[in-house]
Amino acid sequence: MNDKTIVTHNGNFHADDVFSVAALKSIFSSFTLIRTRDLEIIAKADIVIDVGGEYDPENGRFDHHQRGGAGERDNGIPYSSLGLIWQKYGLEICNGNQDVANALDAGLVSTIDAIDCGHVKGVSEGISLSQTISMFNPTWQEDSHFDTCFDEAVDFASRVLTRFIAAANGGISAKTIVATAIENAQDPRVIVLEKYTPWKRTVHALSDKALYMIYPSQTGQWRIQTVPVEPGSFEDRRPLPKEWAGLSDKALQDVTGIDDAMFCHNGLFIAGSESFESTMKMAAMALQE
Repeated sequence: MNDKTIVTHNGNFHADDVFSVAALKSIFSSFTLIRTRDLEIIAKADIVIDVGGEYDPENGRFDHHQRGGAGERDNGIPYSSLGLIWQKYGLEICNGNQDVANALDAGLVSTIDAIDCGHVKGVSEGISLSQTISMFNPTWQEDSHFDTCFDEAVDFASRVLTRFIAAANGGISAKTIVATAIENAQDPRVIVLEKYTPWKRTVHALSDKALYMIYPSQTGQWRIQTVPVEPGSFEDRRPLPKEWAGLSDKALQDVTGIDDAMFCHNGLFIAGSESFESTMKMAAMALQE
C-alpha cells in the first residue's frame, strides 16, 4: 500500500483535493505526490484525484469533473473528489469505526463536497473551511510556488482531519457513557457522571425528566449543572434556587447549610462544592424548590 504515486492537478487548489491528499496521508505512510495535468503521467498513477475526467474507484480514479459528475448523496449533494475518496477509504481512515466515518462524512466531507460543487443549500454562511484552504493559494502579490503552498495546506488539513476524527470519537463515546448514566440514575431527575462528559445532546434525546447533571470538575471538586429546555437554550428546565444566585464560600454555606459549598453562578445554571455528597445535597435542595 505504500510507495504509491498519487496525482492531482497543478495550479490553484481547493479543499477537496487538499483534504483528499491529507486523508490518504493518514493511511499511506509514504507516497509520491505529483501535481500535473499531463495525461501520460496521470495514466501511470496509482491514484488520481480531482483530475483526469474519470471515476473508477477500483482503479484508483477519483475525479468528478466529467460530464454527469460522479454521483450524489441521497440529500442531493454531489460528490467532489473528497467525497469519492471518503467512500472508498473513509472507514479505514477512521480505524474501522463506521459511526466515526459517518460523522466525518456528515460534518466535514459533505460540506466540502457541497461547496466545491456549488450546492450551497443548507451550508452555513461565513468563512468556511473550504475558503480557509483556498487562502493557502498564493495571491497575485506573492512569489510563492503553488506546490509549496499546496503542501502547507495539506499539513493544515491533516491536523484538522485528525481533530475531526478525535471529536467524533469523543462524541460517540460520550453518548454511550451518558446513556448508561441516565439508565442507572437512582432519580431520573438527577444524572450522575463519574467523569465530565459532553452530555446535552444525549440527555435531550433520551430523557425528558432530567433536571440536573452532577459531575466532577477537572480540579477535583464537584458540580451541579441545570439541563436547558433545549440544546443551545439559556432557559433551564429547573433553575437552581434563586437565593443561591451569585453567592460563594461562606455566604453560600450559610444559606445552604452545606459547609463545603463553593459557589453558585448568578445565572443559576451551575454551582459546586468540594465533595460529591455535598453536591448531591444541593441537588436534593433544588428539587424541593
